[in-house]
Amino acid sequence: MPDGIAVDYNGLIPNNVGLNDDARVRRALETWYPGYIDWWQQMGPEGFQDRLVYLRTAIGVGSEGWAKFGYVKMPEYRWGVLLAPAVENRTIGFGAHKGEPVWQEVPGEYRAMLRRLLVIQGDTEPASVEQQRYLGATAPSQYDMRNLFQVNVEEGRHLWAMVYLLQKYFGRDGREEAEELLRRRSGDRDSPRMLGAFNEATPDWLSFFMFTFFTDRDGKMQLAALAQSGFDPLSRTCRFMLTEEAHHMFVGETGVQRIVQRTCEAMRSAGIDDPTDVERVRALGVIDLPTLQRKANLHFSLTLDLFGNEISTNAANAFNAGLKGRYHEDRLTDDHTLTNSTYPVLRLRDGAIMREDVPALSALNMRLRDDFVDDANAGVTRWNRVLERAGLEFRLRLPHVAFNRRIGEFAAIHADTEGNLLTEAQWQARRDTMLPTSDDNRFVESLMRPVQAPGAFASWIAPPTRGIDNKPGDFEYVKIEA
Repeated sequence: MPDGIAVDYNGLIPNNVGLNDDARVRRALETWYPGYIDWWQQMGPEGFQDRLVYLRTAIGVGSEGWAKFGYVKMPEYRWGVLLAPAVENRTIGFGAHKGEPVWQEVPGEYRAMLRRLLVIQGDTEPASVEQQRYLGATAPSQYDMRNLFQVNVEEGRHLWAMVYLLQKYFGRDGREEAEELLRRRSGDRDSPRMLGAFNEATPDWLSFFMFTFFTDRDGKMQLAALAQSGFDPLSRTCRFMLTEEAHHMFVGETGVQRIVQRTCEAMRSAGIDDPTDVERVRALGVIDLPTLQRKANLHFSLTLDLFGNEISTNAANAFNAGLKGRYHEDRLTDDHTLTNSTYPVLRLRDGAIMREDVPALSALNMRLRDDFVDDANAGVTRWNRVLERAGLEFRLRLPHVAFNRRIGEFAAIHADTEGNLLTEAQWQARRDTMLPTSDDNRFVESLMRPVQAPGAFASWIAPPTRGIDNKPGDFEYVKIEA
C-alpha cells in the first residue's frame, strides 16, 4: 500500500496510515469507536439512521478518482483516518524554523500549543453535526437531504482525523481529549462547544445554507493555514480534509443561489419588480431578498468571531513555532518570518474605526480574516449574477466587519452594516432592519415542509443544474421507505 494513496478497508477503521502495524494506536481508536457510534446515534441526523443514503466514500487520496458512490446507512459509514500523500524532502516554510525538515513527531517545546490547535479544530466537527441533526425532517428535496447527510458524515470523519492525531502523538492526554470531544454538546449550558458560532441553533435550511457558505469557509481558511504546518502529519491530514470541505461550501453557495433564483422566477411570473414588497413576495411561497440579506448579515458576523482577536499573541506564537501558517503561505513572496513586517488592522480609536499598521506577526488572525472576506465576496458576486440576469437592481453584500461583533476590536461597540458607529438607542431602533427578526424566522420556518418524492422540490428553492454523480433529476438519493 503506497503511503498516502490507497485506503485499507479491511479493518474496523479504514486508513492509509498503516494502523495494522501500529497496535497501540489501533487499540486506542478501536476503544474510542463505540463511544463515537453512541454519539452519532444520539446526536447525528434525527430519524434517518436506518435509511439508505447515496453517499460518497474515499477510496484513495490522489487528485483523481478518490471517491466512490453508493447506498449506505449512516451509522455504517466507513469513517477512518486519511492523510494526503507525503511530499518528499518537505521543509518548514515559515517562522523561526523556516527551512528545517518538517517534523514527524511533536516537538516537545510545542506540545501544549499543538494539542490546543488540534482540540479546537476537532471540537468544531461534531458541533456542526449536532447543530444540523433535525434538518432532515424538513428537507426541501431528496437532493438536499442527501447533501446534508454527506456533509454530516464528512464532518464526522474530520473528527476522526483530529482524534487520530491526538491518540497517536499525545498519549494519555490525547485519549482524554478525544473523550472530551464526544462529551461536549452544541448549545449545552453546562458543557458547550468551545467556539461561539458552534453553539448557535441551525433551525432551518436557509440557516444551513448560510452556515455551510460562511462557517465552513472559516473551516477552509483554518485548515488551509494548518495545512502549511511544520508538523507533517497535521499538514497531510488537513490537505485531505480540504478536498471534503470544498463540497460543504458548494452546498452552501449553490443552496443560497438556488433560493435567489427561485425568488427571482416567482417575482417575474407574478409581475413583481420591487424586491422590498415583502408581503407580496412572501405570498408566492418564496423567501424575500431582504430576509436573505439579514440572514447573511447574521451568519457573516458570527463567523468573523471565529477568527478571534485581530491582535493575537497566540497566533503569533503558532506561526513563529512553525505550527500554523497563513492562507496559501507557500504562494506568498515575503520572507515568511514577518519579524520586520507590518499589516493593516482596523481598530477603534477615539470613537472612530481607523486602519492602523501593526506588527504582522500580531495580526495573523486579521490577515486570515481578510482572506476569508475576499473568498466569501467572490461567492456573493456569483449570487448577484442571478439577480443581474433577472433584471433586478437589488444586490446582496457582506456587512462591515465591525457589525454585530462579540469578539475582537468591535465587541464593545455597535456599528451598522456600513461600519457607522451607533449608540445603544440607535442600535435598538435599527437592529431589525439589519438582523433577522422573529417575523423573518417564523416565515422561513413556515416554509420548512418536507418534500421527499424523488425529483420534487419545495416552492422556495430551484432544482440544481446537475445531479449528484451525474444522476438524473428523479434519482432516489435517500430511500425513505425502510
